[in-house]
This record gives sequence, C-alpha cells and structure tokens, in this order.
Amino acid sequence: MSNVDHPDHYHRDSGIEVIEIIEAWNLNFSRGNVLKYLARAGAKSNELEDLEKCLWYLQREIERVRKQ
Repeated sequence: MSNVDHPDHYHRDSGIEVIEIIEAWNLNFSRGNVLKYLARAGAKSNELEDLEKCLWYLQREIERVRKQ
C-alpha cells in the first residue's frame, strides 16, 4: 500500500478505507475528520493527539449545528 493513496492507518485490518465511508455517507469536512481521526487513533504516532483532533472537529460541528 502507498502512504499517499492507501495509507495503512486509514484502513487497518478491515480493508475498508475511511475515505470510502466518508464519501458513502456524504459527510461534511468536520464530520469526515471526526471519523478520520477516530479511526486512526493509536495507529499512527500520537493516539492522544488524534483523539483531541477528533474532539476539536466534533465540537466545531456541534457549534455549527447549534447555530442553525
């Protein structure tokens, strides 16, 4: 697998890449990033940082929805 177009940390052992789920569910940028960072947490260099990024995007999306 290529680290550019099929990085291991975005599909792990399932064979399903996170981008496929994001596209299939038609998620916006923030929701897609929540899924991305949650899916890769622990598979890359800093698990806590990935979870914090996930939370940051989730909080941003919650605020967006509250303003509607």
